[in-house]
Amino acid sequence: MNKFKLILAFGFWTLLTAISCNRDDINFESPSQLLRFSEDTLFLDTVYNQVRSETYAVKIYNNEDKDILIPKISLENGAGSLYRINVDGKPGTDFSNIPLRKKDSLYIFVEIAPIANAPEAIAEDRINVQTPAGSQHVTLFSVVQDAEFYIESKTNPNILTSNTNWTNNKAKIIFGDLTLADGTTLNIQKGTKIYFHKNSGLKISKNAKLNINGDLGEEVIFRGDRNDTRYDTIPKNWQGISMETNSILNMNYAKVFGGTIGLELNQTTATIENSIFHTHQEFGIMAINSNVTAKNLVMNNCGNADFVIFKGGTYNITHSTLANYWNLNSALPGLGLYATNEYDNGTSIEQGALTLNIKNSIIYTDNDNAVLFKPTSGQTFNYSFQNSLLKYGSTATYNVDAASIKNQDPKFQNYFTHKMNLRVKDDSPAKGKGNITVAATTPLDIVKISRTASPTIGAYQ
Repeated sequence: MNKFKLILAFGFWTLLTAISCNRDDINFESPSQLLRFSEDTLFLDTVYNQVRSETYAVKIYNNEDKDILIPKISLENGAGSLYRINVDGKPGTDFSNIPLRKKDSLYIFVEIAPIANAPEAIAEDRINVQTPAGSQHVTLFSVVQDAEFYIESKTNPNILTSNTNWTNNKAKIIFGDLTLADGTTLNIQKGTKIYFHKNSGLKISKNAKLNINGDLGEEVIFRGDRNDTRYDTIPKNWQGISMETNSILNMNYAKVFGGTIGLELNQTTATIENSIFHTHQEFGIMAINSNVTAKNLVMNNCGNADFVIFKGGTYNITHSTLANYWNLNSALPGLGLYATNEYDNGTSIEQGALTLNIKNSIIYTDNDNAVLFKPTSGQTFNYSFQNSLLKYGSTATYNVDAASIKNQDPKFQNYFTHKMNLRVKDDSPAKGKGNITVAATTPLDIVKISRTASPTIGAYQ
């Protein structure tokens, strides 16, 4: 019996030794041809100092009919690189003898995490891959921007308590809500970029003033902090800008996109010019009993409506384009304009008189109705349309002047938000149909082209 056990044990160890001697690494050979890569250049997001990027990936393929061992994969700038890589599940900057099965592939994951005050505006590095068949590389490229952080916490309410001036020397990154205190002013100069983390927003308190002073090509940007371009067409990356009672907004050349409600005006006096709102889950602009003057306003892709008016107010919208081609959730109506005397404040229904004037503007969607009005009986609900192109179905009846155009496609150049261009084509029915007297009050279109002769309806000449 003991002899049998001895033979069995000897057989077990012999088998184990045989298996061990057949380990994978013994069978791996040196590559005899160049490797194949999924990318030769990897473009990462624009990132901000002290903020880690998303993770990107590049694949290396072994096209040979044998298992190979890659002698070296490394970052060219080594430990001093702003980039970090992960090869075959291991993080680092330098890797040796990486096995790769025949006809198989492996991932290299890449991210950039610039340190505070990183000096580079453009961060470039290489992943170098060395084999006996030759040296190869993948170029890594990203833009690093200096940033200023505003972080709300239990110990920091994140309030601007005095008059503040923002310039474009640093991006502004907001975590949580940033609040402008009562009676103070925030000036935002041209080219400034304001980025919001998930569920974050900018709150302008009572009697405070927000001045946005952008310019063509140097617009002030409000958006989420996810910089990959795919997020340009996704809503709810941040909350929005909200303005409380008796606050004042002066907005010129701003782009506001990717939020829940882009701009909320609550009994606010607002002048909005040469600005673009798009891709918001609920509304691009929500106005409650406010006084709004809008010129060269462009809107698109908002779930409930581009522009919604509650509890009346006074609104003058001139040479604007309110398009809505929302297609992210068919349960939402995707209106261009909604107006009512009512507002539900959560405890009661409030009412207010409305005066609304639309001139030389386009309000259009691919649904039956771009315009929806719900007046309250006994409340003032005054509106007028002059030389405007409107989309509304046969079940709606609105008083429009004889020069307005009903239910004709304005023929936008491109209404898809990823490459949105809401200029109209040469054969558009909106071409040359604007009122020339109205055009004289807004003589330049949103890209500073003169419209004083033969004005086109909408924000673009």
